[in-house]
Amino acid sequence: MNIVVLTGAGISAESGLATFRDLGGIWSQVNLEEVATPEAFAADPERVQSFYNARRAQLHEVEPNAAHHALVRLEREWRKGSFLLVTQNVDDLHDRAGSQALLHMHGELRRVRCLACGTDDRWEGPVTSESACPSCRTQGRLRPHVVWFGETPLHMEQIEAALEGCDLFIAIGTSAQVWPAAGFVRMLPRRAWGIEINPERSAMASSFAEGRRGPATRELPLLVEELLA
Repeated sequence: MNIVVLTGAGISAESGLATFRDLGGIWSQVNLEEVATPEAFAADPERVQSFYNARRAQLHEVEPNAAHHALVRLEREWRKGSFLLVTQNVDDLHDRAGSQALLHMHGELRRVRCLACGTDDRWEGPVTSESACPSCRTQGRLRPHVVWFGETPLHMEQIEAALEGCDLFIAIGTSAQVWPAAGFVRMLPRRAWGIEINPERSAMASSFAEGRRGPATRELPLLVEELLA
């Protein structure tokens, strides 16, 4: 039985990171047109860098939670088929928990991309107009390695191939409002079973065979125990 897991902002919220679309979330505090589009970066790169610098710095204040660790356990102990974890999150909590079969479809806060040479590299601190690319040393040409609105998510061919062969699809902490991830459940083969773990029903809840209502830190460890039993 091949498993594909999709995680969204809800799983990181339990570690203390703000979600995007909930009341008080990131998009209620800032206009996405000003910080999350290529046009915004071209118009005011300093403001955009400042926004992502602050979010990158926040990663030092949070730790992976029980849901992140449950997915690591499932990956390591699953012997009945393949396992792939796809995250919409740009934080590194899955990485720090120990996930290996992991794809960041919306990029990563702790990486930067160079507009001069096209490479992406690990980056820990703030990015300024004087920051030089670690690969080509060009200054002032770095951007956040984050997929902005209007850009194509990363790893889509690999994700779509995994969905085609999927038997169990688990979506955790997603609002089901951001495409194409919101439509993954509708790309599954007919044999596949879909489980949504969320405190509330998402916009795509009716497309799942099963819904488990509650925090991921409670519901996911229970599900992993069932699957590994």
